[in-house]
Amino acid sequence: MINEKNNPRLATRDDLKRMGINVSRTTLLRWEQNGRFPRRIRMGGTTIAWFMSEIEDWLTERDAERARTFYADY
Repeated sequence: MINEKNNPRLATRDDLKRMGINVSRTTLLRWEQNGRFPRRIRMGGTTIAWFMSEIEDWLTERDAERARTFYADY
């Protein structure tokens, strides 16, 4: 069994897109700056990634937010 703390899984930009988080780089940066999205880590040079556990937590929070929000019927 892999210990997440000692061997964290990382998500690349392509992984985010495959998970349905298909927003622009500018939007991701803005969300990160405003605390609305997990902060990236710089792997080296221009390579960036996010901790998968933080992305999964963020998606869980979005699901809970959706359950609390009521939209107008049209």
